[in-house]
Amino acid sequence: MDFSLAEERRLLQDTIRRFLAREYTFDKRRARVASAEGFSRETWQEFARLGLVGIAMREDDGGMGGDAFDTLIVMEAFGRALVTEPYLATVVLGAGILADAGNESQRAQWLPAVGEGKKLLAFAHPEPDSRYAESYVATRATKEGASWRLDGAKSVVLNAQSADGIVVSARTSGKPGDRDGISLFLVDPKAKGVSLRGYATQDGGRAAELRLQGVVVQDDGRLGEAGKAMEAIQATLDRANAALCAEALGIIDALNEATLEYLKTRKQFGVPIGTFQALQHRMVDMFIAQEQARSMACLACSKVDQATDAKERARAVSAAKIKIADSARHVSQESVQLHGGMGMSEELKVSHSFRRLTVIAGQFGDADHHLARFAAL
Repeated sequence: MDFSLAEERRLLQDTIRRFLAREYTFDKRRARVASAEGFSRETWQEFARLGLVGIAMREDDGGMGGDAFDTLIVMEAFGRALVTEPYLATVVLGAGILADAGNESQRAQWLPAVGEGKKLLAFAHPEPDSRYAESYVATRATKEGASWRLDGAKSVVLNAQSADGIVVSARTSGKPGDRDGISLFLVDPKAKGVSLRGYATQDGGRAAELRLQGVVVQDDGRLGEAGKAMEAIQATLDRANAALCAEALGIIDALNEATLEYLKTRKQFGVPIGTFQALQHRMVDMFIAQEQARSMACLACSKVDQATDAKERARAVSAAKIKIADSARHVSQESVQLHGGMGMSEELKVSHSFRRLTVIAGQFGDADHHLARFAAL
């Protein structure tokens, strides 16, 4: 199948890759990872000036009106460079669910500022006991006059400590596991009763444990209709998984390039080890895995925008996550092995790519979860 891009998207891809090649070298990335926030605010502003932050946002919300394929191009390029800036957390998750569930006033207040790189968002949905169950929400929102009181805890909230606003899912009725009764609230991370315990993740990113104790949110801070947030949550998580598939594709592509170059230059018995037929066969298998991942990432992105219903979208996204998790494991392990002992060293980008692919494979549902989801659908 021909996966070549249209001229406009190819130019976008070339622009992003040239910028990252110049401004996002591996040494600069390591410095960002070691910083307090784990990313560069200056680089985030550059992304905004290039139009990358608002590329998939609706024009009415201050964006460029792009679609999931535009996100695929951005995330694939970010994957190749192992970008740590909070594109997934702010644009795909935070701004994505705010665009779906927020009213006109809420969108106008936040989304243009997000597109300009002035504000960051986060989405707090997983909980300590939820595993991957999308409808397991134990955090409670209790109505108190013209406001809501939020109590509960959220886990692995991506880039929460850097966010200006956090979209939090909370149960306004029912019990954990019920599909109905879940609502969304826009919470100020500096509000009374909000506590964040931030930490570095294995892949060099940032996340936090969020605790809410008597946090008061005014009624205009609720997004959408009370108790009816599940549809928006599932759509957002499906978009996030499609974006992760695109990021994984970029990392896989870069790993294959690095491994092939190593096989051409590393010598044993006076010849490059890439001349050994057994290693050539392994490299071919890695390339096949890359192309399979590409086809599934394209499928996921097409269905995120064009599926006739939520079931069709969910099946395509789960199928892509299953296959890409498999490809990610195969390529990352082979790449490390073919590089020998140095493949696990901190000084080599291969080891960092391995860790990021491992995290991606489990984010928002691992292969076993999505296999069960696919079968159930």
